[in-house]
Amino acid sequence: MVHTVKSKVLVFLLILAAGISVCGCGKKQGSEETGVPGHAYTLKDIYQVNGRQGICVEDDYFWVSGSTTLTKYDRDWNVVAENTAPFDSFDLEVNHIGDIDVWQNELYLGVEYFMDGEGKNIQVAVYDGDTLELKRVFPFRADTGQGECSGIAVDPDSETVYMCSWIDDESSEYLYMYNLKNGDYKGRLRMDPAPGWIQGVAYYGGNLYVTCDDGDADADEPDHMYRIEISEDKSTGKVILEKTFDEVTRQGEIEGLSFDGDNNRFLLLYNRGARIVLGMPKGFYDGYNEEIHEVFVFDIGEK
Repeated sequence: MVHTVKSKVLVFLLILAAGISVCGCGKKQGSEETGVPGHAYTLKDIYQVNGRQGICVEDDYFWVSGSTTLTKYDRDWNVVAENTAPFDSFDLEVNHIGDIDVWQNELYLGVEYFMDGEGKNIQVAVYDGDTLELKRVFPFRADTGQGECSGIAVDPDSETVYMCSWIDDESSEYLYMYNLKNGDYKGRLRMDPAPGWIQGVAYYGGNLYVTCDDGDADADEPDHMYRIEISEDKSTGKVILEKTFDEVTRQGEIEGLSFDGDNNRFLLLYNRGARIVLGMPKGFYDGYNEEIHEVFVFDIGEK
């Protein structure tokens, strides 16, 4: 993505590196010392898909979100269901789906009206995993400070739904928490240090993971994933660089993520070809006349 605040990314990475080298605190996650990636990732497969926003997996199925679409795939990546009009049942105007998650065959979406880097009318929407039709909507708390929703994650262990924000302001320093069962607001978790340009969030093995569009595609710079080690009171999370994505077909825009714990695999959605400005496609790079959406599948190993 093209940003006007590229220096902020460099400052964040320098702070993160300094914190990793001197702090030495936090939980051990599959490594001999804290502050290092918790897992090893080996690229196995790449699949082209129909959506540009999010990915999730459960049992024998994958779901992919576009900005205005939902698509369900089987294990062989054949399309088995599609919803090209997912907003028909909403009272408020919405036009955008971010990264998504699934729990017990229900899809969790953060939906909003998004235009030129700003969001409004944010809602947590739950869809049926088979029909891809809307089932219910959580009441959104407008007084939380959240100004945009780029992704959503379900933590069944603590029965928490997390929402993240992409925009470049103070609100994106937090993850926003809702009760998985009744939709009540539970508070917000402050990330330390706060990464920028968050595109997706996922829960796996007791930690949260976020993908960040913090590389400059014009300069062929890769994007990153960070691990967030959650404090016991869920008020803060220590941010640790988990992976730099230099294996992708072409540097572009990182999007959603998902962990397939049953098969020890990690899935990442990545877009290439379109030039993105303020979160919106604005033309194409040389050699492209359309944006291509790919899911990269990695085997997960221990460090």
